[in-house]
Amino acid sequence: MEPTAYPLELTVAEAHALLAAGPGQALILDVREPDELAVAQVEGARAIPMRQVPAHVDSLPRDRHLLVLCHHGQRSLRVTHFLRDHGFAAVSSIAGGIEAWAVEIDPAVPRY
Repeated sequence: MEPTAYPLELTVAEAHALLAAGPGQALILDVREPDELAVAQVEGARAIPMRQVPAHVDSLPRDRHLLVLCHHGQRSLRVTHFLRDHGFAAVSSIAGGIEAWAVEIDPAVPRY
C-alpha cells in the first residue's frame, strides 16, 4: 500500500478484515492502561500504554500496518498522529476502540 493510502482511521470491521487477510501484515497496538487490559483484550495485540509509546518507538515494526486501539478511539487517534509525526506512514487508529470491537466483532470481549 502506498504511504498516502493508509487511512488515519479504520472501522473495527476494516481492521478485522486486514488482520484476517494477511497474517503478519498488520498488528494491533493496544495503548490502554494495564487495568483496562485486565478487563478486555484483543488476542494477538501488542500492549504499550499511551504514555510509554515514545520510549518504544524504535521497537515498533515499520514493515507492518499498525492498527492503534484504545477504549473508544481518542487515545488511539492521538498515538496515530504521534507515530505519523515520527515517520510511521503505515499506522491507523481503530475508530470506536475496543468498545466497538466488542459490539461489532467479538461479543465475548467484555465491555467496560
